[in-house]
Amino acid sequence: MTREQHLKFCKKCTNRRLDMKVGLLCNLTGEMADFENECKSFKLDETVIEKIDDTEAVEHNDLMYKLSDKNLEKFRSEQEFPKAIITGIIVGIIGALLWGAITVMTEFQIGFMAVAIGAGVGISMRITGKGIDQIFGISGGIIALVSCLLGNFFSIIGFIANSEGLGYLETLTLFDYNQLIPIMTETFSGMDLLFYGIAAYEGYKFAFRTFTEKELYELEK
Repeated sequence: MTREQHLKFCKKCTNRRLDMKVGLLCNLTGEMADFENECKSFKLDETVIEKIDDTEAVEHNDLMYKLSDKNLEKFRSEQEFPKAIITGIIVGIIGALLWGAITVMTEFQIGFMAVAIGAGVGISMRITGKGIDQIFGISGGIIALVSCLLGNFFSIIGFIANSEGLGYLETLTLFDYNQLIPIMTETFSGMDLLFYGIAAYEGYKFAFRTFTEKELYELEK
């Protein structure tokens, strides 16, 4: 067993002792743990269990490190990647339409809409996809980012439609898409980059299945 695997037991054992130079030691032997599979001297410290956090989700990188191979295999078998992608795209499109509509109505681009889109895409993918692999987070980040760009595009279409007295669908069909990049570049600002980055990060972060420290303990005990 590795040192990390040993520490899963040692941190919850009443026989632990902290040495400032080498870390946790067994108070019975004065040495670092060297058992295999289980420790015959292990005695659960109930006070440690009571202090385990049952509110905050464990960071994804830490989660992958703390889950056993058995549980990793189990949760991977429960993943639904196609459902997560479909749900994320639908939520992203809805968010983009809302962003466009609100921007046109208020005549003001609300950057926090990007944050909402990122969170919405990520959380919806988490619920339907139950993903723990990196592909879920990467997909969530990409979908969130594209949705933000789409929201800006819908805003442009809305402003043109109102200015020319055209319908939105009609404007979509008449729009010169060769001018899309120049127009979006002209209306782009540094704050857009910031909000896009936050949206992509939230799409990534929230797309993963989450567990609290308490739930992890129950799974791994």
